[in-house]
Amino acid sequence: MEQLWPSPTPEAADVIRSVSDSLLTEADAFTEAVTQPARDAQNDPALTSDASLAAEDRQVNRSDLVQWLTSNIQHPGCRVDPYFGSRTTAYFRDLASRGIEPDFAGGWRAGLAVAWRRWLEECLRQCDDPGLLVEVLDIVAQSMAQYAIDWFAALREASIADAVSHADADAIAMIQLIASGAPVPRDYAESRLNYRLARWHQALVLWSQDPEHVDAVEEVVAAVRATEAGRNALVARASATSRWMWLSGSAAPDLHEVEKVVAKADDVQATAGRAGRGLEGFRSSHQDALAAQAMLVRLGADRRFTAYADVELIDTLTKDRASARRFVVKTLGPLAEADAQLREALLTYVQCGFNTTKAAAHLYAHRNTVDRRVSRANELSVVKVEDNPTHVAAALLVMEVAPDIAASIHS
Repeated sequence: MEQLWPSPTPEAADVIRSVSDSLLTEADAFTEAVTQPARDAQNDPALTSDASLAAEDRQVNRSDLVQWLTSNIQHPGCRVDPYFGSRTTAYFRDLASRGIEPDFAGGWRAGLAVAWRRWLEECLRQCDDPGLLVEVLDIVAQSMAQYAIDWFAALREASIADAVSHADADAIAMIQLIASGAPVPRDYAESRLNYRLARWHQALVLWSQDPEHVDAVEEVVAAVRATEAGRNALVARASATSRWMWLSGSAAPDLHEVEKVVAKADDVQATAGRAGRGLEGFRSSHQDALAAQAMLVRLGADRRFTAYADVELIDTLTKDRASARRFVVKTLGPLAEADAQLREALLTYVQCGFNTTKAAAHLYAHRNTVDRRVSRANELSVVKVEDNPTHVAAALLVMEVAPDIAASIHS
């Protein structure tokens, strides 16, 4: 690519290389620092409500950061050529197929502001020569701005939207309309989706955190279709790594077979919304499943199958991860880091109405064993179960979904 500014002196090149190398070691934290302001600036609910798309958006940001930093380690101060790999291309294709048009320009402005500030901080730490610092910052400012310009040019040249089949795009567009609450005539929607809506619906979201395992997601989809509940199913490609699915019938579908299918699959997670009837049920069940997925991704939980009805309280409590950690630690104290069997016994005891006999039967343990575990757990807990059973149970439920949330306090 044509170089549009003077090459750096050897001294400036050394600083650029050194700073880039330092920032590359913190690529994950750097990505998080850039991603949230950029996503806020894009202000697109369709993007932020889908955890799989949000994860792909984060990965695109990380790829861009690594591309720019690596290039400046190899060729300090030179113009950087944007690289759109297959994962990035698939992400933009998914956005196009769903009619999602984030404000990339706004996102880039917000992200660049954060990246520039972090670069400036590291430069000031490593370089105390004012003249040399001016040269480095002048070159890097031009390089960052040009990278953004070249990125948008590469996006246009890719013509990603043309790669999407019209049939897939039409189906996704109709699903998006229904999910957004738009007044869609039922007959029209059914004809576009080839799916009956005047029935009970159970929405699922199936995904893998690793694009290399997308075949496993497809295998689970096929296995779910083969169950009794999956005979009348609608499936949509939500992103490169996730699929949306609706099961329907004259009554609410039975998810036990679906749960068994997911439990046998490696590297695949699934969430289920509460069953609902008609267009509103189609919509609300889907929103539940997406909320459960977002919660699991937010908490870093690796549970295979999660029904939103079982975790709605946890979702509400953990909208902010830092607040959720504080709540768990302040409520449970040392119990948060104790043997998981103690927490399981105490939670089961509360859920069984403080009946040790029922809890023992549920846990397949001797009554005396459960009694000892409950007593020990209550000793360790800061908030005692007899004083505030609701808070204790809520904190234990959070830990059941995200066992490492308390440990992350110290990380």
